Amino acid sequence: MQMTSPQPAPKAGIAAPAAQLTSWGVLTAISLCHMINDVMQSMLAAIYPLLRVEFALSYAQIGVITLAFQVTASLLQPLIGMATDRHPQPRSLPFGMGSTLAGVVLLATAHHYAMLLAGAMLIGIGSAVFHPESSRVARLASGGRFGTAQSVFQLGGNFGTSLGPLLAAFIVVPLGRPAVAWFAVAAALGAAILWRVGAWAETRRRAAAARPDQRLRLPRATVIRAIAVLAALVFTKNIYTASMSSYFTFFTIDKFGLSTQGAQLMLFLFLVGMAGGVMLGGVIGDRVGPLTVIWVSILGVLPFTLLLPHVGLQATGVLAVLIGLILASAFPAIVVFAQELVPGRTGMIAGLFFGFSFGMGGIAAAALGVLADVRGIQTVFQLCSVLPVLGLLTILLPRRDRMAG
Repeated sequence: MQMTSPQPAPKAGIAAPAAQLTSWGVLTAISLCHMINDVMQSMLAAIYPLLRVEFALSYAQIGVITLAFQVTASLLQPLIGMATDRHPQPRSLPFGMGSTLAGVVLLATAHHYAMLLAGAMLIGIGSAVFHPESSRVARLASGGRFGTAQSVFQLGGNFGTSLGPLLAAFIVVPLGRPAVAWFAVAAALGAAILWRVGAWAETRRRAAAARPDQRLRLPRATVIRAIAVLAALVFTKNIYTASMSSYFTFFTIDKFGLSTQGAQLMLFLFLVGMAGGVMLGGVIGDRVGPLTVIWVSILGVLPFTLLLPHVGLQATGVLAVLIGLILASAFPAIVVFAQELVPGRTGMIAGLFFGFSFGMGGIAAAALGVLADVRGIQTVFQLCSVLPVLGLLTILLPRRDRMAG
């Protein structure tokens, strides 16, 4: 984990850290573990059609499973993030992966609905421990390339999210739900990697403690308003993402008569688009600024979301990729923008945006499940297609020329 490269000159409006090197080996390791963590999460959503048949679940019950996972992570992540800002605990990372491992095993062996909920909650707890500390590790390893580091870190998660439906389609569906237990092996590997990453991060953290982030000259009210706007944008993004992750398979089955495997492949297209978008968002954000990326991403996706409910199968596949690509590019930029607004609170920001906002997306998923039961799955996608118009809230964010340290 010693691969490094010189940092670039910092962009205007971004607090410049002391000279340091980008630790690409550590970023790769933490990204790989993010992939493992999110494979487990996306696999849960990908096996919903199987669970629905096996346990005779309604759409509302499917939504509650999503709620159990996301709200567990939502309630814990900001709290863990705030606590670790005061007392960083990078060595806690493997224990979070252990909780995910236990949740996967429980999903594989569940005999009734309550056990499914418990398994989802354990995966949520693992996510709550993983994200704040691993986001801090990514920033420590960035060498000043904050957007790129966030993209590399999130790329692993998005790749894992896109891989989950494929693994479900070609392993779990043919072999049955007990095959989910095999994924515990990957979780154990992730825990071992995170043990070494935690040791590296503890050493780097102590060295960085003498170089605190430069404070920004922004009024407190401006910072609070900006964080609220960013949270609203992520909430909007996550409602749409929740509709796709939880119900896109059902949408394509209902509209096009696809098989479960075919529907999971369609979901895979959307998630692959997200994986590409999250990488582009941070890299481009380091060059043109995160605010520009936020504008283009949140509003730029609107024409494609409006078209999605009204086109044929092939066009749906193309639009799924484009929507994922454009929509996901905003998230690294949003996280970096928020971290610059509140320097020294990396864990809290990670907990807020990875946790609270995703939990709100979980509440939305449950509500969308109820709506699907009452009005049909097509209505859900017609309603969600207009959500990106809320990207106009970006106008309330402070301009970069006001963010000089």
